[in-house]
Amino acid sequence: MILVWTKFLVCALIVIFSGTKLTQYGDAIAEKTGLTRAWIGLLLLAAMTSMPELVTGASAAALVRVPDLAIGVVLGSNLFNLLLVVVLDLLHRPGPFLTRAGRSNLLLARLSALLIGLAGLGLLMGNLVPSLALGWLSPFSLVLVLLYLLSLRWLFRLEQSRQVTPAPGTQLLRYQYLSSRRTYLSFALAGVVIIGAGIWLASIGDEIAQITGWGDSFIGNILLAIITSLPELSVCIAALRLGAADMALADLLGSNLFNTGVIIAAADLLYWENPIFRSASLGQLWAVGVALLMTGFVALGLILSSRRKLLGIFDWESFLLLALYVLGAYGLFVTTSG
Repeated sequence: MILVWTKFLVCALIVIFSGTKLTQYGDAIAEKTGLTRAWIGLLLLAAMTSMPELVTGASAAALVRVPDLAIGVVLGSNLFNLLLVVVLDLLHRPGPFLTRAGRSNLLLARLSALLIGLAGLGLLMGNLVPSLALGWLSPFSLVLVLLYLLSLRWLFRLEQSRQVTPAPGTQLLRYQYLSSRRTYLSFALAGVVIIGAGIWLASIGDEIAQITGWGDSFIGNILLAIITSLPELSVCIAALRLGAADMALADLLGSNLFNTGVIIAAADLLYWENPIFRSASLGQLWAVGVALLMTGFVALGLILSSRRKLLGIFDWESFLLLALYVLGAYGLFVTTSG
């Protein structure tokens, strides 16, 4: 028991260190390429920090053969990623975090909600219309992947339309001392380290769940969701310290986009007995609904966020996100206990 917790501590420290470096060099790439921090968070950071969820979901489908666990890891991670908005709001002392993040992430929040809602529809239709399948694959998995790729295209076009080249001498360069080659190589190295550590983290989380006897229980699912989200936590806190609130929020929403659009489809591909939406429990719709509500409140907070925190601690939507996360966790508890 001591050995596994020691491994977890070492791995967590590696994730924190590599996540900090990944964010720093991602910020440098944004400066050198002219891309926004939000786009870097969505395109580069989100995919890298979602690797533990991908490995865990794929293993649950291909090795453990538990479709509810594969879907539960994605939904649990999505809920925890949205809970991290509360953590960032707590750490952001000047005012509400979503006010600082700005409205550039609004479309990303809407697309994330669209994919989560479609996954919920896939669960419903998979149970109500079992014959709805393409071999062992659900057509909803294919649509999710397609929408994920289209979302990246839409967001990139929006990025290009917003990209403005600053006049010479007007831009404050914080990474002028770094060459482009060093920046890209260092970012790639930090990415490899955080992906490797994240995969190791997922393995350690599963080992902890088995040793403690939690296994595939509710606590095990929640634990795996939290542990596999440590890379997102590390990257987001590092981004917040750099003043890159847009990057932090884009990483969280982008991770949910990747989780729903890619990981569920990968799990469906590897679970070749039946379409995964047909095999998963309808009880997971509770967590889907809560994730949609949480994403909606994040989007609403981007539009209506106040300038002051309630009681000097959280913005109003953070209280709602915290309460909704408890409801979502309860939904997963009912699913895995049934």
